[in-house]
Amino acid sequence: MIIKSYELNKINFDQNKLILFYGKNEGLKNDSINNLLKNKENISKYEEKEILENTNIFLENVFSKSLFENEKIIIIKRVTDKILKIIEEIEEKKIEDLKIIINADILEKKSKLRSFFEKSKEHVCVAFYPDTNQVLSKLTYNFFNQKKISISPANINLIVNKCNGDRETLFNELDKIEYFSKSGKKITEESIIKLTNLIENHSISDLIDNCLAKNKKKIINILNENNFGNEDCIIITRTFLLKSKKILKLCSEFKSNKNIDLTISSAKPPIFWKDKEITKQQIYKWTPENIKKLIYKLNEIELLIKKNINNSINLITDFILDQSSSNTNS
Repeated sequence: MIIKSYELNKINFDQNKLILFYGKNEGLKNDSINNLLKNKENISKYEEKEILENTNIFLENVFSKSLFENEKIIIIKRVTDKILKIIEEIEEKKIEDLKIIINADILEKKSKLRSFFEKSKEHVCVAFYPDTNQVLSKLTYNFFNQKKISISPANINLIVNKCNGDRETLFNELDKIEYFSKSGKKITEESIIKLTNLIENHSISDLIDNCLAKNKKKIINILNENNFGNEDCIIITRTFLLKSKKILKLCSEFKSNKNIDLTISSAKPPIFWKDKEITKQQIYKWTPENIKKLIYKLNEIELLIKKNINNSINLITDFILDQSSSNTNS
């Protein structure tokens, strides 16, 4: 059953127990999932890769039910056609009070998974296409209006044009700009360009790369050579988070194939030749489990930074030095 992304109120979670959300607009997908699951409990989250590697364990968890469970909700992310047989097996069991939301990237018309959901009369299939600039501009205007932050229409357009139609990217950028505005500085075109071009800030990028590679001496040199201030902290934290997620994916691949060169050469998007050596160092220094812990800590440190604006550079510097010293490959 096909439902448009603006018709989500048509979904009846008691009847539509298998739901496929697909498309590039991660922000709108996440908003929709959160709205659908408002006030829901007992939610389990999986990646397709871990399900395919441990299918029997996953199915055992799906089919078993605790005496204390009223309903079981499962979210599966990064899904492809590979998971279709498992979904079909679950469907055949007709398990009462089980709901599954599947989150996939772009699925072509020939996709068997997409076809399975589109042809079903019970299951729901929703495509999430990129937001128009008009929609993102309205979201941006409302955000700044609610926060009572002054910004020109030209600068709103500048922010929107950098988000490529994805509201998740947009709200990440708006959070950084809101934090910057709390320092009392005026939001200008120059400040927006600086704040919204994370990877173009080579000093910050080098700082995080060397932290993930545990090169403490280089980290200290970078910190001494650059006069990072409190206004840089959200950029540093978001760069750290972005790079950590990439390394998590690579560490998971390496754990599976045990071949570092294959892991590097098959990475998507491809790793630039000059970054390959330090990326290898990073993979060797981390396990998937420890990178997941780091990502959790980064989310915590960002909240702490926002509550302690005037001391934020000290907080993030201490965090980086601490991570560069910790043992994370075991």
